Amino acid sequence: MTKAIIGIIGGSGVYDLPGLDNLREEQMTTPWGEPSDALRFGTLAGRDAVFLPRHGRGHKLSPSGINYRANIAALKQAGVTDLVSVSACGSYRAELYPGFFVLVDQFVDRTHGRESSFFGNGCVAHVSMAHPVAPLLQRRISEAAKAEDIAHKLNGTYLCMEGPQFSSYAESMTYRAAGYDVVGMTAMPEAKLAREAEISYATIAMVTDFDCWHADHEIVDVAAVIKVVHENAGRAAALIARLIRDFPEEHETCPVGSDRALDNALITAPAARDPAFVEKLRVIGGRVLGA
Repeated sequence: MTKAIIGIIGGSGVYDLPGLDNLREEQMTTPWGEPSDALRFGTLAGRDAVFLPRHGRGHKLSPSGINYRANIAALKQAGVTDLVSVSACGSYRAELYPGFFVLVDQFVDRTHGRESSFFGNGCVAHVSMAHPVAPLLQRRISEAAKAEDIAHKLNGTYLCMEGPQFSSYAESMTYRAAGYDVVGMTAMPEAKLAREAEISYATIAMVTDFDCWHADHEIVDVAAVIKVVHENAGRAAALIARLIRDFPEEHETCPVGSDRALDNALITAPAARDPAFVEKLRVIGGRVLGA
């Protein structure tokens, strides 16, 4: 069995993970460049955890300027088996109010111009994204939220837009009519890359606003979002701490195959693979490409 190591990617307003013991920092390098910030390694109740602020400390990186490949590759190099993404988001539903947490299970990708795969010419792979969230990890997050009395919804669809601008009214009404639950700017291509790296992945979408569809909340601005982000931060920290404390020592095999996603994904014949590119890919795909 594989030892479970929990990774946490902190989104807007979540730039640290309080409560970790034996804390140390390491600036990682990957074949795709440097991640958003130094990785912070620590333990909580004897469980190993690794934290990475998605936007960097001080929020220096925009959603489009994040090196998602480097972030996921660095966490893979650090041994992370189970990855929890914490993200601020807008809500398309009245019952998903600011301060509410949504444990999404589906994504719709409306980003453009972002590098969304580790693979490409020289070694092509197609992983399944039918079920992008690891259900056992999602369930454990829900159990931790219940234990901390945190209002949340299990399952939902996250629309990922490019940004950095907030939605137009027409966009907000269109996606609300489509039945989506929340909107954010960072879950993609993060979830796709985690799947290619065979890391079990789940998202905690923290609602900060009603986008701009709501008659009483038509304007979304940074000041209003940050206010709710700060209110959410304490609950997010409590949820993550509980999750880490209660997490099993060994990684649980994912029932949707997130930790074995490359088993049948490689399509380029071994003899046709670019050796230099394959060497680069070993960081995330060494299990199937060879050490």
